[in-house]
Amino acid sequence: MVFITFNSTLVGKVYMNILEHINQSFRSIRSNLLRTILTILIIAFGIMALVGILTAMESIRSSINNDFARMGANSFTITAMRERHGRQRGARLKTWPKITYKESVSFKDRYHFPASVSLSTRVSSMAVVHKGEKETNPNVQVYGVDENYLKVSGFEVAEGRNFSATEILLGSNVMLLGQDVAETVLGKSKAKVGQSVLVGTNRYHVIGILKARGSSMMTTDNLIMVPLKNARSRSPNPNARYFITVNVSSPDRMDAAISEATGLFRNVRRIPIGDEDNFLIKKSDSVASMLIDNLKFIAIAATIIGLITLLSAAIALMNILLVQVSERTREIGVSKAIGARAVNIRTMFLVESLVISLLGGLLGIILGILMGNLVSLLMHSQFIIPWIWIIMGVTICLIVGVASGAYPAFKASKLDPIVALHYE
Repeated sequence: MVFITFNSTLVGKVYMNILEHINQSFRSIRSNLLRTILTILIIAFGIMALVGILTAMESIRSSINNDFARMGANSFTITAMRERHGRQRGARLKTWPKITYKESVSFKDRYHFPASVSLSTRVSSMAVVHKGEKETNPNVQVYGVDENYLKVSGFEVAEGRNFSATEILLGSNVMLLGQDVAETVLGKSKAKVGQSVLVGTNRYHVIGILKARGSSMMTTDNLIMVPLKNARSRSPNPNARYFITVNVSSPDRMDAAISEATGLFRNVRRIPIGDEDNFLIKKSDSVASMLIDNLKFIAIAATIIGLITLLSAAIALMNILLVQVSERTREIGVSKAIGARAVNIRTMFLVESLVISLLGGLLGIILGILMGNLVSLLMHSQFIIPWIWIIMGVTICLIVGVASGAYPAFKASKLDPIVALHYE
């Protein structure tokens, strides 16, 4: 019982001493308000850069995963290899052939694996859609697609219907509008389906409005879709890139589907046995992983920016505390004269350094979460509280506080009380 009483008394004294040091820290902060606020803001900016950018990255990562989840993990796309021109060390680099319309149609007709095959191409990213006096900005994306495109790409029709096989075959003047385009040119009219709009000088009949998906790295609602044959007739671009997307009935059959697609497309392109493939097959989940991996470079940049800023903040905080030691030399001398030990003086300045650092960290964390979730709001993603980065931010602030306050606290604790009392 005596031991418990002794321990509780000791803990109570330590607690009261810490509270007194914290109160002393706030009194010191008020007496040097401008310098302290500037230091807090520098620390806050560094933590905001870390927490904000990393929170935004979590939002982007979540958005990418959601986009590919809509497409499903059982899709893959056949695309052309990236072209390489010129010479390297005297040897001419290879030029990989594009996927032509004829090749893509031949593949679709001959691919008999239980899967849905879709052909598509992007016709333009600078189209203008208008009806009467209402028109979009010249940044609408136009896609030429077939009847299976919505299924393999994860798009859904909110109003109206999808293209019919006949419309795809004939290349009819019909289209599907993204939500942004529909709201701009058709307003809030309830009868959007069935109206006619102009794309440039070409008139199209609206048969459907696509469900909103939000804007992200992978999707946008600022688009229109027309039958592939119609797109080719309206914009006969010889350099058009065609994409073949295959949606397999079951993820378990993905490897078999890719193997058969590879063999068939080599046959379509008449690639000799033993020669390497001149096309790429990308699984939807591998594309998502590649995009997410690229975000690591942003994380590294954010970390470097944040650490450089925090280093500047640590130097500024140390200078403030050194000035405090000079200004409070007489006060330190009085404290030592009435019995304060060196450890008390060190603790006083370390607590003050930690309080300033944690105030800056708290402000930076709040601003960082708000900044990062602004990206979430723009990308229609969920609100994110990055607990890992919050804990990391607090830890960094503690390290900055201790590192910045260690030398000033040591210097203050080593002052001779007699010399300090005579200091003016």
